Amino acid sequence: MLELRTSKRTEIIDITDKVQEEVRKTGVRDGLAIIYTRHTTTAITINEGERGLMEDIEDVMCRLVPRGAGYKHDIMDDNADSHIRAILLGNSVVVPVSNGRLDLGTWQRVLFIELDGPRSNRRIVVKVIAT
Repeated sequence: MLELRTSKRTEIIDITDKVQEEVRKTGVRDGLAIIYTRHTTTAITINEGERGLMEDIEDVMCRLVPRGAGYKHDIMDDNADSHIRAILLGNSVVVPVSNGRLDLGTWQRVLFIELDGPRSNRRIVVKVIAT
């Protein structure tokens, strides 16, 4: 399990190297890595980790699901936008493992997306299944 500390309300963190280390620790040579966030206001995706693109993703999510748009859940926690964004992005990815390495494309990175930070204890489950 990975633990992260986030520093902003919305933040994209490249966790590829940390996931790769978890895969290495298992000793699995060929299989599948399942990367799953245990939080309802975070997401996991695979995409390019270029800073400009990550800022674009944040900007688009803010425009698609604006904060404070009259959501019913905001009465309770003032974070309905974070939950809705997480649903749109998804909470897990599956990556093939080949020869003990994540089998990602040239520009692909595993990205953790914080949508309701900052938080000190974000947990990401990494399970590796041998095939």
